[in-house]
Amino acid sequence: MKLKFAVCDDDGEALNALSEAVTRWADQNGHIPCGRTFPSAEAFLFAYEEDSTYDLLLLDVEMQALSGIDLAKRLRRDGFGGEIVFITSHFEFAGEGYEVDALHYLTKPLSTEKLYTVLEKAAARLSAEPPSVTVTCESATVKLYTSRILYAESFRHDLVIHTEKGDYSTKEGITAFEARAGEGFYRIHRSYLVSLSKVVRISRTEVTLKDGTKLPLARGKYDDVNRAFIACM
Repeated sequence: MKLKFAVCDDDGEALNALSEAVTRWADQNGHIPCGRTFPSAEAFLFAYEEDSTYDLLLLDVEMQALSGIDLAKRLRRDGFGGEIVFITSHFEFAGEGYEVDALHYLTKPLSTEKLYTVLEKAAARLSAEPPSVTVTCESATVKLYTSRILYAESFRHDLVIHTEKGDYSTKEGITAFEARAGEGFYRIHRSYLVSLSKVVRISRTEVTLKDGTKLPLARGKYDDVNRAFIACM
């Protein structure tokens, strides 16, 4: 498994030591580590705007300006679904971790044994993570869970992916995206790829989704899309 992680700590020595420890653990356990370090929450947010596809974040709680707790709350509001581990010198912050579904709190100085135990737990949870696709939208890379995708719509050289949380535009072709989206999606029209789990009604000319959206159904597709719909139930 590729483990994409970020460590955020305003203590440079602790920052590098933790990053090296995570990389070492990943190497020893057959994972492919891909890590970055950030000296502040603000530095991480700047990079996060371009790439939000991290699996694991290790955040120092007590950073200047924006704390690790505040950073985690902001990321969860933005839809971040990865694992979060807090690093702290004080247990008094532990209660706030429940608000952001934190995986664990680790206290300084860090115990390698405890860190490795938490990383094993993170890997187990990540391996059970729902299927997702990564897309590049303008200058940002985002991870979209396929269970939240309603449909994808092709506009010449652009593809708009409509999800429960909003729309994402990318330059990928609809055929290439269809191959990456996997099972559970059906091409009802040359310009539309729909998630069958979001369909509530199929007529001869259109498909209706749970949110009321009506999409055109190409001629000759009625029987095939019905069979696909029944198969995915």
